[in-house]
Amino acid sequence: MNTTALLRHFADLRDGTHGDAISRPDKEGLFRVAVALLDPHARRALAELDTDLLLGTGEYTATGVRRTRDGGVEAVWALSWPQQRAAGIAPIVLRAFYGAGFHHPHLRGGTVGEWPLNVFTAEQAAEELPTLRAIAAADLHNLVFRRDFRIIPATSAGSAGSGG
Repeated sequence: MNTTALLRHFADLRDGTHGDAISRPDKEGLFRVAVALLDPHARRALAELDTDLLLGTGEYTATGVRRTRDGGVEAVWALSWPQQRAAGIAPIVLRAFYGAGFHHPHLRGGTVGEWPLNVFTAEQAAEELPTLRAIAAADLHNLVFRRDFRIIPATSAGSAGSGG
């Protein structure tokens, strides 16, 4: 758990700021920087799942920062693989977003909730790797519930450990 990031989040709420930004355009500027800083870590978290569980069968996509229908901004990193596509379910998703009505940005998965996104330096972005891993792993876990364990190549290949 990254309590330092939570403290930055709570300080933003207390102070009515996001980092040192007060205006929406300035906060969006910081969001764009945060996405660039997070990019290698989001890709790493997905690559680890691809290597360890999807046996290198995954395909990555990344949108970069884009405007949302509600007037906010978002960036999405996704990992899909053949069994997931054949099952007709969504890929693993890491999403950084700053909704139009939000005070500041957040992180979420395709099937899991929100974490505060208060990243302003490369060091802070690196500290989010465990969070990104947790979001991606929880997303994958929830996708298994939508179908079954056979969407995970490592499980079907018999390389997974016992237990549950």
